[in-house]
Amino acid sequence: MLGELLITAGVLVLLFIGWQQWFNDLVVAGEHRDQASSLSERFEQSAGPAVEPDADGSFGDPPVGEAPAEAEEFANFYVPRFGADYAVPIGGGTSTVRTLNSVGIGHYDDTQMPGEVGNFGLAAHRTTYGAPFNAIADLREGDKMYVQTRDGWYTYSFRNLQYVQASQVSVLQPVPDAPDVSAASGERLITLTSCNPMFTAQERIVAYGVFDSWQPLSAGAPAEVAAAAGGN
Repeated sequence: MLGELLITAGVLVLLFIGWQQWFNDLVVAGEHRDQASSLSERFEQSAGPAVEPDADGSFGDPPVGEAPAEAEEFANFYVPRFGADYAVPIGGGTSTVRTLNSVGIGHYDDTQMPGEVGNFGLAAHRTTYGAPFNAIADLREGDKMYVQTRDGWYTYSFRNLQYVQASQVSVLQPVPDAPDVSAASGERLITLTSCNPMFTAQERIVAYGVFDSWQPLSAGAPAEVAAAAGGN
């Protein structure tokens, strides 16, 4: 009898912990959306004059902003594959406490900025604290990833996943895993990293994307994320 009671109590404790984590992630994800909405409004308020597209409808080479200070929110991240209302701020650095646990997504200091030739590297939790990269393994080739800054919207297309040891920081080089290849090749990449398997930090899951296009804030948000961006 006592054994059955202990087993039941243990199951209830595990269920409570699971529910608490799930509920907490929902709450924090909601906070991320609110933060992203506020940041987007600030971008719009400080936006420069309208930029006219070229004859082909493009806006030329993308502007490159200055690197942010630690935990400074400088961009928003939108990925339709992660949910129709997915919106998470990006902060400077990858400090667990100051950036990943508080802002949501962190930008690796030694990597490039959005739209810059090279590799724009990001990190976020896959579980807990809103779990911004929880669905990273669900990405499919061609999925769009959008970065909004005070300069405008940067669109990237997902290319492939890779699983590496936690020590394999070469995935963040200007050309991933190619230390002898110069970023002067002209590619503008985005790299997302998170822990793998779920609930462990044994290795890293890495998602790569390639730059598609840029448009200024005056052109409006890309149609696919207009609702998540509050219609901006």
